[in-house]
Amino acid sequence: MQSEIRRSPRYVFFASAEIIDAASASIMNARTSELCRHGCYLDMMNPFPDGTPLRVRITHGGQALDAAVRVVHSKPNVGMGISFEQLDAHQEPIIEQWLSTSELA
Repeated sequence: MQSEIRRSPRYVFFASAEIIDAASASIMNARTSELCRHGCYLDMMNPFPDGTPLRVRITHGGQALDAAVRVVHSKPNVGMGISFEQLDAHQEPIIEQWLSTSELA
């Protein structure tokens, strides 16, 4: 069995997420279950295929993170892992704050 190689540790993190697919002009709701500095996992029944570019808005504790993302792992009826493609400088402290109050996964 191949072990997973990650750039940063994952943390248990539950928050509301809104996924925007510009190609189809659709908006879907999901929930995060894990977060790291480079992305997160979204629990959802109909995830997008690997490689799909999207936008995501994650809301937690009165703060929101808006980012361009790409699907890096997709599992039907379970969810998808996304990687943050672009974060504004003012959004990185939001992730750091969320991680500082979360537990390692």
